[in-house]
Amino acid sequence: MAFKKGQSGNPTGRPKGRPDQRAKWRKELEKHGAELVAKAVELALAGDSQALKLCIDRAIPAYRPAAEPVRFTMQGETLTDKAESILAAVATGELDPQTGKALIDAIGSLVKVSEIDEITRRLDELEGRANA
Repeated sequence: MAFKKGQSGNPTGRPKGRPDQRAKWRKELEKHGAELVAKAVELALAGDSQALKLCIDRAIPAYRPAAEPVRFTMQGETLTDKAESILAAVATGELDPQTGKALIDAIGSLVKVSEIDEITRRLDELEGRANA
């Protein structure tokens, strides 16, 4: 039996105050947290590679490379020209790929904002003509 479009299969939703199953498990684990951590460390020290991975993954944050700040002048008049100058700089090694991607993503975001501004300006202009 299919549900009607736009109608929930459970319109009343989960009853208020009824705990989520994950919350119940989390609460149970909290009671034994120190013991579980100690056991994981014990297993890791005994050579259990999965326990060792778990301990290392939790103790040491993942490495995220950060690019050094660079001075770069974008060439061109249009945003497309500027993006192409970024790609050329990445290709020649003047910019690292991560920085190049960040700059092109920023140009893409700027284009979206500019489009919204232009649409708003045109709409205001049309509404002004209609009301005149």
